[in-house]
Amino acid sequence: MKNFKGKTLLITGGTGSFGNAVLDKYLDSDLKEIRIFSRDELKQDNMRHKYQQKDPVNSEKIKFYIGDVRDINSVRNAMHGVDYVFHAAALKQVPSCEFFPMEAVKTNVFGTENVLQAAIEAKVKKVICLSTDKAAYPINAMGTSKAMMEKVAVAKARTVDPEQTTIAVTRYGNVLASRGSVVPLFIEQIKSGNDLTVTDPDMTRFIMTLEEAVELVVYAFENAESGDIMVQKAPASTIGVLRDAVRNIFEPEAKDKVIGIRHGEKMYETLLTNEECDRAFDMGDFYRVPSDKRDLNYDKFFVEGNEDRNTLTEFNSSNTELLSVDEVAAKLLTVPLVQEELAKWEATK
Repeated sequence: MKNFKGKTLLITGGTGSFGNAVLDKYLDSDLKEIRIFSRDELKQDNMRHKYQQKDPVNSEKIKFYIGDVRDINSVRNAMHGVDYVFHAAALKQVPSCEFFPMEAVKTNVFGTENVLQAAIEAKVKKVICLSTDKAAYPINAMGTSKAMMEKVAVAKARTVDPEQTTIAVTRYGNVLASRGSVVPLFIEQIKSGNDLTVTDPDMTRFIMTLEEAVELVVYAFENAESGDIMVQKAPASTIGVLRDAVRNIFEPEAKDKVIGIRHGEKMYETLLTNEECDRAFDMGDFYRVPSDKRDLNYDKFFVEGNEDRNTLTEFNSSNTELLSVDEVAAKLLTVPLVQEELAKWEATK
């Protein structure tokens, strides 16, 4: 990407699945430096060794910063000289956030405020914040904290000249085989000879690969205006279909058991609310939701309003394209983790 030439990119929460996917895609690029900011020194050390072995020459571009988005001073320490930020640091496990909601607030809300404030102070050119479908019509602590993260980002975008710092948000659904997702759990259960635990076979979820998640962030980087929320038109799958796809790849005879919906879960997720559809722009494979540019002086809207409305309605995982078992299996087989686990599994037979 031409905008990356000679630039420095900072990824918060960079040792996670998203950070690894960005390095896989852009390490061998014109980027001058990629900074990995996270609080886990062991994951950083593992990542360092991984890319030193994988790409010894370009691995010199990777610089590691220990810190926590909850501590603005540690963020400031990593922000000097940065051109672009991908803000991926988050607490994202729904049950954990349900039991410890203030921890979700500290990381997802206050942490985002710290990253944005430090970026503005350092005159970073662009910040892309990663959000989730659970932020739309949130019913759980994780989704609520991410919804507030979006509000913080959009509000912050109003306070800074976009010519100095552009702030935008991406919102996407479940990433196949990412850390803490159900696919690695299913694979481990099959390898251990245990039943596959299914919450509800009819539950639907948006699904995308890590590469597609990176593509959404890069699309937002290239096309979003400050304050925008960018949404990908992702397909979805029922949990039952996802279970069958994993089972068909690894062990068709594997048994399963239904355990019921967990704390804070929905039967389906929403990527674009009905209210956002009122102002969303169809960008082809994406939707762009611009920020509300009105100020606090609402008086002028009492005498003049907008009667036009988009015909688009809520975009959720039940009214989007639902993939078949074979289609989900084909998508899974493009995922490196699934490929690696399948090779190990077949070697044991």
